[in-house]
Amino acid sequence: MTAPLMIYPSALGPVARAGGREARRLNVSFEFSPPRTPEAEDTLWQAIRRLEPLNPQFVSVTYGAGGSTRERTHRTVARLLTETSLAPAAHLTCVDASKADVDAVIHDYWNAGIRHIVALRGDPPGQIGGAYQARADGYANATEMTAAITAIGDFEVSVGLYPQTHPESLSTAHDIDVLKAKIDAGATRAITQFFFDVDGFLRFIDQVRKAGVSIPISPGIMPVSNFNGLVKMARPCGIDIPDWLANLFEGLDQDPGTRRLIAGAIAAETCARLEEEGFTDFHFYTLNRADLVYALCRVLGVREAAS
Repeated sequence: MTAPLMIYPSALGPVARAGGREARRLNVSFEFSPPRTPEAEDTLWQAIRRLEPLNPQFVSVTYGAGGSTRERTHRTVARLLTETSLAPAAHLTCVDASKADVDAVIHDYWNAGIRHIVALRGDPPGQIGGAYQARADGYANATEMTAAITAIGDFEVSVGLYPQTHPESLSTAHDIDVLKAKIDAGATRAITQFFFDVDGFLRFIDQVRKAGVSIPISPGIMPVSNFNGLVKMARPCGIDIPDWLANLFEGLDQDPGTRRLIAGAIAAETCARLEEEGFTDFHFYTLNRADLVYALCRVLGVREAAS
C-alpha cells in the first residue's frame, strides 16, 4: 500500500459538497493523559483550553497500567467536570486490582458526577502489551468490568477495539465475538486503537457490521510526528507500521518541523478518507498537545461556535 497524501476536500459545514451531497454532522472526541509534573499539567491545560471551544462530544482521561495514575486520573476528570464545559469520560482498567477496588473507583466516579467510563482491561504495570494475568479476586477482562459498571450506575460505557487483531486474540472473528460480549454487558460505544492501513480498517469494520454490531464506532486517530516513539507504542500493541510511513520519516530525525507537517498531512488524509466512507465520529489521541489535533478538526470542518 502507498500513501497518496493528497488531502481531499472535507467538511465545509452544513453546506452541500461535490455532487450536491449534504455534509454530515461530525463528532470529535479527545483523549488526554493525567500529568506527572506541574510543567506537564500546564501543557495539558493549555491543550484542553485550546480544544474546548470545538465542543467535542466527550474527552477521555487515561488510567495508567495497574491503576498507577488512579488519583491523577480522578483529579483531572474532576477538574474537567468542574472547570470546563466539557463532558469528561474516565478510563478504568482492572489490571492488578480486586473487584472491590474497581467497584470503589466506579462509585467514586459516579459520586463525582462522571457518567461516562472507558472500560479497558489494561496492560500490566510497565509492560505495554505484556501478558495479562487476572487476579483471583479481580475482574477477568473488560467484559466483566463493563457488566459491573452498568450494574453500579447508568453509565455510558466505551470499550476498546483493535482494527488489527488484538495481540492476545485467536482471530478477527474472536475479536468481534469479544466486542459483542461487551455490548451485551452494556457497552454503548467502541473506540479503536490507532491505525495507518485505512483499507484494512475499512475491511475490518465491514466484518464488524456484518456480524450485527450497530453501536457507534469511533476511529482512533493519532497524529504522531516522532516516528521512533510511534514504533515503540505500536509494536507491543500489534499495530503494523507500513513501509510507506517509515519512508516518509526517513532522514528527518533532526527536522521536527517537517515531521509535524507530514504527521498532520497523513492524519488529515486518513480523516478525509474515513469521512468519505461515511464515518461521522473521530477520536483523537492528543498526547496532551493541541496544535495538530486542532488543525485536523479544521480540516474536518469542526470549528468553534460563532460568537
